[in-house]
Amino acid sequence: MRERSPLSFWQIWNMCFGFLGLQFGLALQNANVSRIFQTLGADLNDIPALWIAAPLTGLIVQPIVGHYSDRTWNRLGRRRPYFLAGAVFASLALLWMPNASALWIAAGLLWILDASINVSMEPFRALVGDQLPTRQGPAGFAMQSFFIGAGAVVASILPWVLAHFGVANVAPDGGIPDTVKYAFYGGGAVLLGAVLWTMVTTREYPPAQLRSFADNVPESPPADVSRARRPGSLLLLAGIGVILAIRHFALEREVYLLGGGLIVFGLLLTWLSRTRSRGMLREVMGDLYGMPVSMRHLAGVQLFSWFALFAMWIYTTAGVTQTMYDAADTGSSAYNEGANWVGVLFAAYNGFGALAAVVIPLMVRHWGLRSSHMINLCLGGAGLLSFLYIRDPRWLLLSMVGVGFAWASILSLPYAMLSDHLPTTKMGVYMGIFNFFIVIPQVLAASILGLLLRVCFHGQPIAALGLGGASLLIAGLCTLYVPDPRARLTSKFHKVA
Repeated sequence: MRERSPLSFWQIWNMCFGFLGLQFGLALQNANVSRIFQTLGADLNDIPALWIAAPLTGLIVQPIVGHYSDRTWNRLGRRRPYFLAGAVFASLALLWMPNASALWIAAGLLWILDASINVSMEPFRALVGDQLPTRQGPAGFAMQSFFIGAGAVVASILPWVLAHFGVANVAPDGGIPDTVKYAFYGGGAVLLGAVLWTMVTTREYPPAQLRSFADNVPESPPADVSRARRPGSLLLLAGIGVILAIRHFALEREVYLLGGGLIVFGLLLTWLSRTRSRGMLREVMGDLYGMPVSMRHLAGVQLFSWFALFAMWIYTTAGVTQTMYDAADTGSSAYNEGANWVGVLFAAYNGFGALAAVVIPLMVRHWGLRSSHMINLCLGGAGLLSFLYIRDPRWLLLSMVGVGFAWASILSLPYAMLSDHLPTTKMGVYMGIFNFFIVIPQVLAASILGLLLRVCFHGQPIAALGLGGASLLIAGLCTLYVPDPRARLTSKFHKVA
C-alpha cells in the first residue's frame, strides 16, 4: 500500500486559498451584521435571536454536505462541486444584504449567507484530510488559519478604511452607510474569486485511490444504537423542563431555542434507537452517536471556546460603543465611529491570529498540542476579560493579541488532534458532526446571554465579553482532560515546521 504524495508549499497554499474568501465573507458578517440589525430597528435584546439563524444553519447543513460529499465523484471532483455552489450563493447574499430594506429581509439574508458559507466550508476542512499525508495535516490546518486571519483582517477593517478615504459613514433615515455597502460588494467578489482559485488549481484523489492509501483509517464497527434511547429520553425530559421553566418564570423567549433544541435531539436519538431506516438522517445520527472517542474528548473544549466567541461577535459593537463612546443612537456619529473601531479590533485579532498560525507550530514542538491549546485559550480569556477594565478603546488592541492567539488555536489544533482518527470514507460527515460542538454553544449563547445580562448585569452588553473571557478560561481547563497526543502528534510538527 502506498502513501499520499506530499504537497509543496504552494500546492498547500492553493488548496487553502479559498478560505481567504470564505473568511472575508464571515468577517464582514461578524463585524457588521449587528450594526445592520440595529440600524434597521432591532432592539439590542433581540439581536441574539436574530443571529441564531447562522449557527443553526451550520448545524443542519454541514453534516448533510459532509455526508453527500463523501459519496460524490463527478467531473468537478468530490468536494469542489460544493465549494462552487456555496460560493455563488454566498456572494449573492453579500451583494444584497447591505441593501436590505427591512429587518426581516436582513435576517433572511443572514440565513442564506451563513448556509452558503457552510456549504463551502465543510468540504474545505475535509479536503485537508483527503489530500495531505499524515505528517502534513497540521501544516494544512495552520495554512487555513493563516488565510482565515488574513481574509478577516482586510474584511473587518474595510469600512474603517473606506471612511478614511471619504466614503460616507453615516446614512440618513436609518439606511446602511456606504462604507458598509461597498465593503460587502467587494467581499462578494473576493469570496467567489478565492474559491474559484482553489477549484482550478487543486486536484482531488478519486475515492478508490483514497481508500488504497496506507494511512487510511478503517471504519469502526457500527455503534449499538439501541442504547441511544436513554440519552434521548434524558434530553427530551430536560427540554420539556426548560419549556416549563420559561412559562413559570416568564423567561425571555430566546430560551425556547435551548428547550426546543434539547427536545429535537432527544426525539432524534429516541428515533435512532428504534428505526430500521438506512437513509441519510439515520446514517448521520448513527455516526453522531458512535463518534470517535477523540471527538468526544474535544467536545467540552469546543463548547466553551465557541460560546465565548459568539458572545464576542454579538456584543462587542454594543459594548464598546456604549461603554467607551457613550453612544447608543445608531444614527449618531459617535456610534458609527465606535462601530468602525470594532471593525478595526476584529481586524486586529484576525491579524494577530494569522501571525499566531506561524508561531503555534513552534509552541507545539516545545509543549505539545494539548498544553499549547490550553495556553492559547487562557490568553484569549485574559484578553476578553480586560474589556471590563479598559476605558481607552485604543488599548483594546492589546486585548486582541490574546484573542488572536486563541482564535488561531481554535481553528487549527482541535482539527489536528482529530483528523488522524477519522476514516477516509467518512471524513466529510465527521468534520460536519464536529461542527455540532461549534454550533451548540452558539445556540446556548443566543438563548441565555440576553437573560444573563438582564438578570445579573443590569443589561450592560460589556458584561457579555467578561462572560466570554471566563468561558475561554474554562475551555483551557477542559483541555487538560483531553488525552495527551504529544507522543504521536508532535512528531508531525517536527517534520513540517
